[in-house]
Amino acid sequence: MERQMTREPAFSLCVYCGSRPGADPTYAAAARHVGEWIGQRGGQLVYGGGRNGLMGLVAQATLAAGGRVVGVIPRALVEREWANTDCSELLVVETMHERKREMAERADAFLALPGGIGTFEEFFEVWTWRQLGYHDKPVGLLNVAGYYDGLMQFLAASVDHQFMGPWQMDLMVSDSEIERLLPALVQAGGVTAADRLDAI
Repeated sequence: MERQMTREPAFSLCVYCGSRPGADPTYAAAARHVGEWIGQRGGQLVYGGGRNGLMGLVAQATLAAGGRVVGVIPRALVEREWANTDCSELLVVETMHERKREMAERADAFLALPGGIGTFEEFFEVWTWRQLGYHDKPVGLLNVAGYYDGLMQFLAASVDHQFMGPWQMDLMVSDSEIERLLPALVQAGGVTAADRLDAI
């Protein structure tokens, strides 16, 4: 399912986030802010295609701000009526592996917002893929209201225990500020035209 598109998106950002809104209203506000940021700058959101929780909020905000939204969702979740039919393009696939591959291929950069086990798995996978050289796209973690503080402490401990190296930590960036993190990711993802950089 695809709606008519009037122009090529300035960039394409893949966002991983929760299918629940979370306990703190700050999470929902951040999801809306991310969507608005993408849409206002003529960007494209690539995400898991759901209509619930932070996933639905970031998609809704992107569309409302004039951006394009590509949802990629397994058929089993469509049959459970979890699909967001408002997407500019809704791609229905058969497996989770296909879903993640399509999302990765359509993105210039990756961003994880607060979420649960699915968000963690997707974030760590694209980070691992970058470490292994399967892609060289930037990977970001939006640490809303300290949600990922514990994770960052654990990752630092992994470096201390020599199961990871500092260079691996350098392959992803964590920040609590949307207006600082998103421009850095998009520009690192290859938006180099002067007019597009000015818009960001």
